[in-house]
Amino acid sequence: MDLPAIDPLIGIGVAASTAITDAVYVFFNAAVSERRRVAAASWSSIWYLLSAFAVISYTSNWAYVAFAAVGAWVGGFLSITVLNRLVPVRKP
Repeated sequence: MDLPAIDPLIGIGVAASTAITDAVYVFFNAAVSERRRVAAASWSSIWYLLSAFAVISYTSNWAYVAFAAVGAWVGGFLSITVLNRLVPVRKP
């Protein structure tokens, strides 16, 4: 089985767009949890626009799924880091 050709710029683009998409998803969930309608709707719209690039890229070449996974991990990690700095966790 031959490995598909990978364009490094597309790979970086997929990883970056997935990282940003994952971060936006975290902020969307935070807005939903706080019942902020406009913020939740805005984050949701941005979330779908960003995810389109990654999905279109890795459906044409399965190798980009690995870049998407790395980007998702980075986006989730960094967005929680930012949320923890902006809104400290309340201890019971």
